[in-house]
Amino acid sequence: MVPIDQIFDSPDTRLLEALRAPGSSTRLQAALAAGTNPRPGLVGALIARCAIEPDFYVRDMLTWALTRHPVEITVPAVRTELGAAGAQARSQALHTLSKIGDGSAWPAITRSLLRDADDEVARSAWRAAVVLVPADGREALAAELATQLGRGDRTVQLSLSRALVALGDHAGPAVQARSSSPDPVVRAHARATERLLRDPDAGFDPDIADAKRIIALGPERAGPAAC
Repeated sequence: MVPIDQIFDSPDTRLLEALRAPGSSTRLQAALAAGTNPRPGLVGALIARCAIEPDFYVRDMLTWALTRHPVEITVPAVRTELGAAGAQARSQALHTLSKIGDGSAWPAITRSLLRDADDEVARSAWRAAVVLVPADGREALAAELATQLGRGDRTVQLSLSRALVALGDHAGPAVQARSSSPDPVVRAHARATERLLRDPDAGFDPDIADAKRIIALGPERAGPAAC
């Protein structure tokens, strides 16, 4: 194992060894060192580590380290990870692009990523999209995000609602259109999102229990949906 006090002034080979160390604290220090003294030759190794790093805090430090490197190097390299087979690689790449915040990455946020089958990838794509989208693309993005209303558990739904709220007035019509969906889960999520659009400090509470009751009983037996 590389001693911690040697990482900050070590040659790249020692830092790379520290990024693979068994202890998460050593990997965290290595990622910190890579961002404190950014060197373009480390970008590839940092991105590769993002794809497999098991510790959340280390991953976040790896992303920070990448934001410290020149955009013209990091953005193209990170974008290549968006097509990776591993969900963590895609998710972390999206997270990193959102933190870099360079608008040139916007075309890489594709519909397939916004609808990714993996919830964590999709959530990262939603967050990255609202950061990177140009002003003239916000309405179209809101319409696309609204197609995902009703997806996932409460955590996933809250992430989507927050992304829509970040789009402000552009999200209103798309969400409102879904508030009368025949699918009770979509309808409940849309109405909860509408409440957040009116008051971002309001609680998020889609009536999933009522939606499930309607699904179980059928709309005829369940009666009219509450407004």
